[in-house]
Amino acid sequence: MRIAILTGGGDAPGLNAVIRAVVRNATMRGDTMIGLDDGFRGLIEANQWRCLQLADVTGIFREGGTILGTTNQANPLAYRTPEGRVIDCSALCVDRFRELLLDALIVVGGDGTLAIAYQLWKQGIPIVGVPKTIDNDVVETEASVGFDTAVSIATEAVDRLHNTAEAHHRIMVVEVMGRYSGWIALHAGIAAGADVILIPEIPYNLATVAEHIRERERFGARFSIVVAAEGARSVDGQHTVLEPGSTTVAERLGGIGAELAAALEHATGREARSLLLGHLQRGGAPTSADRLLASRFGVRAMELVGDRQFGTVVTWRPPEISTVALERVVGRMKLVSPDSETVRAARGLGISFGSERAQQSRAEVIVKRSDDDRLIACR
Repeated sequence: MRIAILTGGGDAPGLNAVIRAVVRNATMRGDTMIGLDDGFRGLIEANQWRCLQLADVTGIFREGGTILGTTNQANPLAYRTPEGRVIDCSALCVDRFRELLLDALIVVGGDGTLAIAYQLWKQGIPIVGVPKTIDNDVVETEASVGFDTAVSIATEAVDRLHNTAEAHHRIMVVEVMGRYSGWIALHAGIAAGADVILIPEIPYNLATVAEHIRERERFGARFSIVVAAEGARSVDGQHTVLEPGSTTVAERLGGIGAELAAALEHATGREARSLLLGHLQRGGAPTSADRLLASRFGVRAMELVGDRQFGTVVTWRPPEISTVALERVVGRMKLVSPDSETVRAARGLGISFGSERAQQSRAEVIVKRSDDDRLIACR
């Protein structure tokens, strides 16, 4: 078979591991692999492809990024031409697929990329999808390629901030990625010992957050760490947007960290600083968990191609790699359930989501018992 692969949307650690797995498996099967450059642009524009040999993928599973390049601005259903016109060139993609004598296309991407893949599949391109996104918001899979690495990077960053926050007795607000889902903030916040976690799924009350920080001060804590997802929103507000979206580009979220730091400094009288992790969460070597997941996804995708099970997406349903229909993934977003076990665990650790009324904590009661117990109550 002659099989193409592309990586679309935002980059994520582990993409190269998927490419490597596909190429190695194809070589063992005697298939030919074609790499399409810069996502769907490889099907829209001429000569944006290359043959992939074993030598091209040797050792790349340790590297972040993607050797094929990627973009979130090459939607063939609404493609902006150099002249500024927005056109539907999906039919061109189908023609290009046939011109390249391809038998199948493996699409590695998040919800937006897989939505495009679904439309192209309906137009006749045999497609198998692989979920990739640090946001972890693709439905039907426990995790997507890149999520574990992003959480690890965010966790390490918050770990380091504890030192400077404690030294200066500050409130530190860390803004992490995730768009409209709070998976990175939730997992990294718990793992790094945050005091407050703000996610889009649980609108926060600033007064409640400020009271939680003041409560910590009453039992002797001299600093606080707030982890906020970029899509976090207050009970009476909207998402903080850097750039509005359009027909060809999604809106850019961001800025919530700086806004929260200024608001909390005013509300608590405590010095506050913010840190925007941004694209640091997308870079660097993928974790072992992401390398393993990417490799398993890549091999399973090739199995589906060999069995001609197109219009499908590989998923992880622990402990097995599974498969679902592509249409079940499109138009849906996996969000954090406010009643999930992980959220309950965070609340059980005394972490605030800014949504509950401040209550006297056990730590505060311990402080009132004796001076000796104060050391037990503090971090």
